[in-house]
Amino acid sequence: MKRSKINNVKKKKKSTKFSLVLKVLLLLSASLLICVTAYGVYITKKAEYAVNDSYEVIEDRPVSEKREAKVEPIQDNVSILFIGVDDSEKRGQGAENSRSDALVLATLNNEAKSVKLVSIPRDSYVYIPEVGYNDKITHAHAFGGTLATIETVEELFDIPVDYYVRMNFDAFIDVVDALGGIEVDVDIPYAFTEKDENDRYTIQLEPGLQQLNGSQALSLARTRKHDSDLMRGKRQQDILKAIAKKAASVSSITKYDDVIEAIGDNMKTDMTFDEMKSFFSYASKGIPQIDTITLNGYNDMSTGVYYYQLDEESLSETQHILKSHLGLIPDTSDISGTTPENEKAAEANVSVNN
Repeated sequence: MKRSKINNVKKKKKSTKFSLVLKVLLLLSASLLICVTAYGVYITKKAEYAVNDSYEVIEDRPVSEKREAKVEPIQDNVSILFIGVDDSEKRGQGAENSRSDALVLATLNNEAKSVKLVSIPRDSYVYIPEVGYNDKITHAHAFGGTLATIETVEELFDIPVDYYVRMNFDAFIDVVDALGGIEVDVDIPYAFTEKDENDRYTIQLEPGLQQLNGSQALSLARTRKHDSDLMRGKRQQDILKAIAKKAASVSSITKYDDVIEAIGDNMKTDMTFDEMKSFFSYASKGIPQIDTITLNGYNDMSTGVYYYQLDEESLSETQHILKSHLGLIPDTSDISGTTPENEKAAEANVSVNN
């Protein structure tokens, strides 16, 4: 056989093999795309069902009294109040007569795609509209449930609370566990044993960067006896940021099914599924800028009862930051914290910690 014919046969065989490999790769790619798409549709539908089950509007409150019209998250700046409650049977408390164990207010700026988190110390001495006098903010939920808590926070910061998310301890633990734990730099003065979700001293907490499961994360979020309510709030902010970081990671995509299961009946919110989807844009380029704000104050035992008295200057500056971030007032000062240049000024005034 002539050399030219032999070379043609070899080329034809190589071409056939390459074509076969290409077809197999295309088939595998198509199959993978179909699987990913199917999984995405499945997760989306499951999330929609879960949110629909968790949907709970506040009666006679279609919109905050501090808003002229209902906001649209896809285009407006909005605020969300996260309420953590212990409604366990052990304590004999229901969802609407328990005290709030954690209060975190988030404001979201649509243009900057940035978030500000304010952790409110549970013993803060504030005016509670539901009863018409000052008391610990943790009592607002016991006095009048979610609505009383929202109105108290609106009164405190003089801004609208557009949405709420109320979650109990079971959901918090299950979500962290469903994500495979979270990495947190545990900011505590020294190692000690803390109570678990069943009030048993079984959780050993140690300082430093480490991986925490749900029970450990909850104990860290709740502890305050070894330092202060102020440090407790900072730890809650760190934990929320760690959860957001883990949830947004590629490695967590396959865990969304378990996360949705974890939420189950343990969460209530007045956000619809479509409204929740609007917030996906904040993570379109990775984790958004998240600034944490600390409410400065001091311990007060002058009446024989412990209160956390908020510093008026710190409170006023925090109000200004939140109003500016929501676009309710012009951003005319350097304490808004929306740009790197402003962050130093914000830290000096209200302890904004990135």
